[in-house]
Amino acid sequence: MKKNALFLDRDGIINVDHGYVSKIKDFEFMEGIFDFVKLFSDAGYLVFIVTNQSGIGRGYYTQEDFNTLTQWMVEKFEAQNVRIAQVYHCPHSPEENCHCRKPNTGMIEQAMETYEIDLSHSWMVGDKQSDIDLALNAGIGHSIYIGDKRIDQASLSFETIVQAKQYFQENTGKIRDIRASKV
Repeated sequence: MKKNALFLDRDGIINVDHGYVSKIKDFEFMEGIFDFVKLFSDAGYLVFIVTNQSGIGRGYYTQEDFNTLTQWMVEKFEAQNVRIAQVYHCPHSPEENCHCRKPNTGMIEQAMETYEIDLSHSWMVGDKQSDIDLALNAGIGHSIYIGDKRIDQASLSFETIVQAKQYFQENTGKIRDIRASKV
């Protein structure tokens, strides 16, 4: 049976985007992110991180730096009783025009090769138009924009993760109804 998924951008959603974050000492979790993701995880959603990491392609940090930070980050989620199913990343610079760089769908296609996902009942959370465009391009049914800019075609928009968390706590049916609609 296909499962619903929550796809999360990393920089600006999971952590404060200080620009090319590659070291644990520079990684600052966004307020409310653990509770927000736990709402979906507790509802049976698979949780994925899909992140452009052009800092690797630009030579700002190494693949090993990214792997070390990612392992630490995933362990922090596990300590909050949230399992990250997989972290997918695009290590290429924008000039490489690769298939995995958001808003292209390569990372979602990778997830679909391994996991049985019902994209139409899944969510994408991001802080850039490319994240919302990824949701549209991949057929992810719902998208959440976090930030204060004008973003086109997001299903929901909030200035902060805390506001998104509060919305879903007050409207728990938004998560449950999606699961029930498959029955």
